[in-house]
Amino acid sequence: MLVLSRQRDESIYIGDDIILTIVDIRGDKVRLGIKAPNSVPVHREEVYEAIKKEAEAKEAMLTPQAKITA
Repeated sequence: MLVLSRQRDESIYIGDDIILTIVDIRGDKVRLGIKAPNSVPVHREEVYEAIKKEAEAKEAMLTPQAKITA
């Protein structure tokens, strides 16, 4: 993992299309501004995990289960 230090109002570019900007720092919280193309999904970790879990559950319902016979 690349770790970078930035101060308020400083930015980080990811490729040519994504810009992360430090908007505010309050105590142990950092507010980020993110500019990205509409084609790039941006989610907080807990939202991403919920989306992933829901997609896996839907996939499991569509995938036929093999029968185990003894």
